Order: sequence, then C-alpha cells, then structure tokens
Amino acid sequence: MTPLVLLPGMMCDARLYGPQIAALSGSVPLHLAPITALDTIQALAEDILQKAPPAFALAGLSMGGIVAMEVYRQAPDRVSRLALLDTNPRAEREDVRQRREPQIDAVRAGGLRDVMRDELKPNYLANGPLRQDVLHTCMTMALDLGPDVFERQSRALQRRPDQQESLRSVDVPTLILMGKEDRLCPLERHELMHALIAGSELTIIEGAGHLPTLEQPEAVNAAFKSWLDIA
Repeated sequence: MTPLVLLPGMMCDARLYGPQIAALSGSVPLHLAPITALDTIQALAEDILQKAPPAFALAGLSMGGIVAMEVYRQAPDRVSRLALLDTNPRAEREDVRQRREPQIDAVRAGGLRDVMRDELKPNYLANGPLRQDVLHTCMTMALDLGPDVFERQSRALQRRPDQQESLRSVDVPTLILMGKEDRLCPLERHELMHALIAGSELTIIEGAGHLPTLEQPEAVNAAFKSWLDIA
C-alpha cells in the first residue's frame, strides 16, 4: 500500500489527524510531516520531499494544504493521490498579509495564548458537541509549538505563491474536502480548486468548520477511505 503523508495546519501537529491516524493505521503506512522549521512554502515542500517515501499519497489541511500544493508542483511524479482540506490556492491578500504583523508582534511579546484564543481558532469552528474539546486541543498544540513556529509559519503564509495554474496540471485522484461552516476558507475556494483539478471530488462535511478532522472525524475518515480506495 502506498504510504500516506499528512501535513497539519498552522500551529498544529499530529493531534490534528488523531482520529484519522487511529482509523487508518491498520490499513496504510502513515507519515506525519511537520511544517514548522522553515519560513517559506517552497522550502517546506523541499524538506518534505527530502524526507518522504519515494511515492506517496498526500493530504494537507489549511496551511498543510498550501504546502501540499507546492509539494505536488515540485514533484508531481511522486504524489499518487492528493487531498486538499479547508485550504486556499490563492496567494495571500494584502490586507491579510498586513494583519499578520500585529499578531506576530503580540506573539513575540509573550501573547501566543491570547492571539490563539482571541484571533484564530475560535473563529474557525462550527458550534457542536466537540467544539470545546477541539479548542482545547488547538490551544495545547499551539502552546507546545511555541512563538518561533508561529512567526515562521506566518511569514511562509505571507509570501506563499498562487497555485491556481499549477492545480490545472494535477492528474491524480484528488479529494477536495471542507467543513460546511468554514469561514476562513469558504466554499468558493473549494469550488475553485474542484474546477481547476479535472476529475476531483468535492466533499462538504456537515456540522464542521475549519477543522473537520477533529469536529466530524467519522465523516472525514469515511471520505479518506473512499479517496484511498480502502475498505
């Protein structure tokens, strides 16, 4: 079975995919690739390719999806399947780029917890029974990763390339998946990726926002198994 490489989102680690790792570990070799050590999307993709198996399926959520698009652009012959979750193929808008600066300043001054609590994850999730547990997991992941990772990832996102043209060349089985209530990466971004990638499948998860892997894990597990063609 071809290995599956998982790329987490900003200020997230393997815990973002905990339910998927539990559901899939008996069926497919799994590799979690951190995206924490470098400050450009291109360099992060190069680092993943240096460490990944020769051929692999690739899934990324949010920033992980942005890096996944660049991995495919750099080495399409090595990626056998592609899953892009709650992500954005466009370069960063100027207003969003500028909004990152006060966040970086606040985090440098010791305010990582405040930034994560007030400006980021609470705006991402649907209202549901797992919301508080997911928020707690997000905060724990972010604090464990720390302020240096926050700044590196923010810089990488600020400078990220537009991937719309490169997505037109994707010719492997591709899953485009999002939480229906994702306000950070809304439906039109996913419809755009679906239109750019011929033959891709668009899956919308009810009762989830930006982190459906944790908000509605069973629905995401089912979509992954279908995409990977495993029972």
